[in-house]
Amino acid sequence: MNKSEKKTSIFSLIILLILALALVFFVYKFLTPQKKLPVYNPQDMNPDLVDSTLQNKGKGHKIADFKLINQNGEIITQENYKGKIYVADFFFTRCTTICPVMTSNMKDVQDAFIDNDKVLFLSHSVTPEMDSVSVLRAYADVKGVIDGKWNITTGDKKHIYALARKSYFAVLDEGDGGLQDFVHTENFTLIDPKGRIRGTYDGTDKAEIQRLIADIRILLKE
Repeated sequence: MNKSEKKTSIFSLIILLILALALVFFVYKFLTPQKKLPVYNPQDMNPDLVDSTLQNKGKGHKIADFKLINQNGEIITQENYKGKIYVADFFFTRCTTICPVMTSNMKDVQDAFIDNDKVLFLSHSVTPEMDSVSVLRAYADVKGVIDGKWNITTGDKKHIYALARKSYFAVLDEGDGGLQDFVHTENFTLIDPKGRIRGTYDGTDKAEIQRLIADIRILLKE
């Protein structure tokens, strides 16, 4: 084989290699099914978590409209989260058991998407009568909450408890949001830009936090 034939042979091998790599990329990119997160409606959830008036609802569930007050004394509504992916939870600043772990884990998720303005966070105080704006502001400063990225909120107790039970399905026990009612849950809930539930996670479990981060990345591709 002369030099010219060798060059032609090498060139042909390079072309074949490029074509093979392109084929592999095409199969992976366009023919491999991409993972999609389910959309959760009341009938898809643990019945113990769902208000009896909603248990048979099979489609169309969205987080109800809300009106809360954040760590800066600003009114926060569903409009602040319109078109955004967000993670919601329920906590209280005086909690010394699961809440510090949850807040630390939520900060890890916040840090994972710190430069992505499509991903936000929303924490609801379950003791709003104790968690005033000034208390929330101090808590936010200590815990590394980024204003505009993560709202930690207070508000009307009945309203917050109705959200927990009838929108986010975050609580096992029943109640009316009255004086003696108390919600304590480790659940994080992933909400899509349309206000739909796309996943629930144990906010105290590091493995679950990694699953949440992975699921947010999947949701960002939709």
